[in-house]
Amino acid sequence: MGAELVFGCPISMATPDNRVPPVGETIAAEIPRGSRPVIRVLAVDDERAACKLLAIMLQPPAFSCSTAASGEEAIVTLRREHFDAVISDLQMPGISGLELLAQVRRAYPHVAFLVTTGVDDVEVGVQAMRSGADDYLVKPLLESAVIAGLESALYKRQLEQQVENYRLHLEEMVTDRTSQLRQALQQLERGYEDTLQALGAAIDLRDNDTAGHSRRVCRYAVEIARAMGWSEDKLGSLAKGAHLHDIGKLGIPDGILLKPGPLTAEERRLMQRHVQIGFDLVADIAFLADAAEIVLSHHERYDGSGYPRGLKRDEILPSARIFAVADSFDAITSDRPYRRASSFASGREVIRGCSGIQFDPEVVTAFLSIPEETWSAIAEDNRQRNPQLTVLMETKT
Repeated sequence: MGAELVFGCPISMATPDNRVPPVGETIAAEIPRGSRPVIRVLAVDDERAACKLLAIMLQPPAFSCSTAASGEEAIVTLRREHFDAVISDLQMPGISGLELLAQVRRAYPHVAFLVTTGVDDVEVGVQAMRSGADDYLVKPLLESAVIAGLESALYKRQLEQQVENYRLHLEEMVTDRTSQLRQALQQLERGYEDTLQALGAAIDLRDNDTAGHSRRVCRYAVEIARAMGWSEDKLGSLAKGAHLHDIGKLGIPDGILLKPGPLTAEERRLMQRHVQIGFDLVADIAFLADAAEIVLSHHERYDGSGYPRGLKRDEILPSARIFAVADSFDAITSDRPYRRASSFASGREVIRGCSGIQFDPEVVTAFLSIPEETWSAIAEDNRQRNPQLTVLMETKT
């Protein structure tokens, strides 16, 4: 007796009334004969006659069948040769069919595995399928049932392999697209940084200030924030605000901005509006939103005597408190049209003396913990990066 098997499911026992599809109607028939790959099968059974019968059924050119008389021999053969499918008896001395199935599934997950069982052991065959077998065949074996079950199992494994390949390919695509997106974001961030630096340089030029002021102040502020243990994310927002802190001066008339002498009370009031103008310019720009508060608050003082809102102590944004120290230190140590630059040592003492009045004492402590050589190195590096801008600024002043 035999059973016709379709996609691993027993339909009925083969009888003269139950027609089994001819070999020509099986899945393999869909492939042109000249291009069909040879299906390599390993038949495992401790009964030599059963192995010989399978070898007869699975002959070239469609199949190539090797045999093994035990589970142990099958394992050795599998290590030595490649096979597309294994057909194994369940009841064998030594390594049983179920034990062989478990080892094959671990070592060769894409190999189709069919089990053979007697009529009285059909339940055992079903159990084998629950354990990972692709199909079971009932003895005595019929050639048509063996080939149909084998091709069904191979087709199933082929689909599983295609799904696995697609999954791996999808993971590669996701990894590749993620890498591309990361590179695009990095380029965009570099573009933002270049734009911010260009804006900072333009502001420096219009304000008749020292060349590279915005870049220096940015690096000074970041250095202080690092000394205070700030994360890289927070440093980014601080750097943006530092580059753009005086962008509101673009809205101040030249007669006030470039006036060589002291400002009148009304002119000073108009000049102080640059922080609000700058805030209004950048507050609605998504990638600059975090920096907008620094633009608005960078002239606030720790004792509450600053502008525009008269904030004091913790009411002032931490980044603005850091920036205030960096901005003042650069102003003290840079040449201006009305005075020469003070030394870095003198600048440090001025900052120390204003601790708790103009500046946050915690920020001042972090500032003073940084060696003086760090500030001179930043200033020198800035001059080397912007030699043309420096010459232009010296000519203008």
